[in-house]
Amino acid sequence: MSGQVPHTHRGTDLARLLLRAAIGGTMITHGVRHGRTLGGTAGWFQSIGFRKPRLQAQLSAAVEIGAGAALVAGAGTPLAASAVVGTMGVAARTVHLPNGFFVNSEGYEYVMNLAVASVAVAALGPGRWSVDAMLGLDRRLTGRKAASIAAGLGVAGAAVQLAAYWRRPAPAPADTCDEAAAGGTG
Repeated sequence: MSGQVPHTHRGTDLARLLLRAAIGGTMITHGVRHGRTLGGTAGWFQSIGFRKPRLQAQLSAAVEIGAGAALVAGAGTPLAASAVVGTMGVAARTVHLPNGFFVNSEGYEYVMNLAVASVAVAALGPGRWSVDAMLGLDRRLTGRKAASIAAGLGVAGAAVQLAAYWRRPAPAPADTCDEAAAGGTG
């Protein structure tokens, strides 16, 4: 039996690959969409309070595609996972948290699950079907340490980006027709 991988490890490796592919594929798809519609994405970033919205759109596309591709390949897994955590942290803070939990109300359900799944992939490791395993890197950073790096760097990166580039947009001015209907001076 030497040289053979036990059946249970093959199942675990398959599960790791499926998680990496699902999270990474989702990130790549979002990044490509942002990249194809840079003008619209920049306008959206501006509408939710980002300064330098064109730069934010470009960086968003690059980070999402890069982190997604790295996760799919299992390359630099804890760092790729941290990029997903950071991206989802920014999305949660700027868009989703005020809307509650459920995704059908634009809540944070979706972004939270992608972030948590990314930390789980970092903790589990990429598995033997990965670039990290081929290079022997998968044994250097594992478990809690890898999860802590993914979560910590992701949250820190999100905090820095938000502090540097985001301000909560001011509420829209009240419609004068609504004021008049309510007895206002409009």
